[in-house]
Amino acid sequence: MPNPSAFFDIQPQLATPIYRQVVEQVQRLVAGGQLGPGDELPSVRAVAERHAINPMTVSKAYSLLEAEGLLERRRGVGMVVAAGVQPAGASADRMALLAPALANAARQAAQLGITPAAALAAFERALQGIPEEKNP
Repeated sequence: MPNPSAFFDIQPQLATPIYRQVVEQVQRLVAGGQLGPGDELPSVRAVAERHAINPMTVSKAYSLLEAEGLLERRRGVGMVVAAGVQPAGASADRMALLAPALANAARQAAQLGITPAAALAAFERALQGIPEEKNP
């Protein structure tokens, strides 16, 4: 399991609610194969303390993921990726999860008057700044 302090990238300043950020990040980690069946997630308390957010926010996200069948609650362990959950096989499936973030970034670039070429260059620089294990 990744270090709980580095597990989620919570950004309170975004318009996306925090619980939704957690849900979407878990979905992407599973789709990308970084989390597999039986992998433990950090506890509600650990996530809440690390990011200074309400534990109920984290609990809501985990409950939604459990209802979706992506996570299961294990007594004495906490939340784990559900058995039988497979990473998104096709690159198109993973790209579909990335599309909303790219569309949002494209809108912001247009609003800021940034050219497509400059936005692509900025995206490439951002990708180069991500450690290799997080960028398969």
